[in-house]
Amino acid sequence: MIANVSKVATLYLAPVLSLTSLILLVLAYTAPTIILHSRVSLLVVSPSLGLTNSSSSQPVDGPTLFLGALGSCSRPDNKGPVTCTPSTFSAKYDLSALPSNSPHLLTAPTATTPVFIAIALFLSTIFFVTFTMISLRANLGAKLSAMLDRRALHTASAWLGLLGFMIGLTSFLVIRMWFGKAVEDFNTAIVDGGDNAPPLIAQISNGFTMVWVAYAFYGVPLVCTLARLHVTAGGK
Repeated sequence: MIANVSKVATLYLAPVLSLTSLILLVLAYTAPTIILHSRVSLLVVSPSLGLTNSSSSQPVDGPTLFLGALGSCSRPDNKGPVTCTPSTFSAKYDLSALPSNSPHLLTAPTATTPVFIAIALFLSTIFFVTFTMISLRANLGAKLSAMLDRRALHTASAWLGLLGFMIGLTSFLVIRMWFGKAVEDFNTAIVDGGDNAPPLIAQISNGFTMVWVAYAFYGVPLVCTLARLHVTAGGK
């Protein structure tokens, strides 16, 4: 029974987790400017009395700003339309929806970071294809199965997966630290502004949660392909 569970996990579950990881990473990377404009972002500035009048429980209406790796989206109030900047590696955030007395401390990370994420996604996509085909090679015919059984292909697939994992995770960690500092500085400026500060709060958003889940899933097929490579090498 354990052998059957191991076979199912290696042949079917790992490719599914690899695909799920890739989808989550693409969503987190392209949001909010390309898709999921007001649902997924890496950082969000929203109306709130939490910093200016924490004792009040009244709902607040005001502008909302959604920031991502490739640009930003905004809406003037809770029911207003969402407008987005063009998607680009050299993102320029549009802060015009925020009040004039808002802190102007939200800047995009350097252009190299989104580029590295794009490279990581490209490598991860190739890894997903090669890993899935290698895992299911027994069902793909004798000739294709023999080609996919070559050690050189297993080695290439493992390197692609490892590089995609390391480059992507490192790049998202850099953006997380960048936005973490921006959130801290923005909220500190709001608090220091006292009664004259706008009722806004900056927070790290759900895009990063998707990224961490994605890389947790990514680890399963990566470990599987490294283990397979070790076995084919005779444990050396």
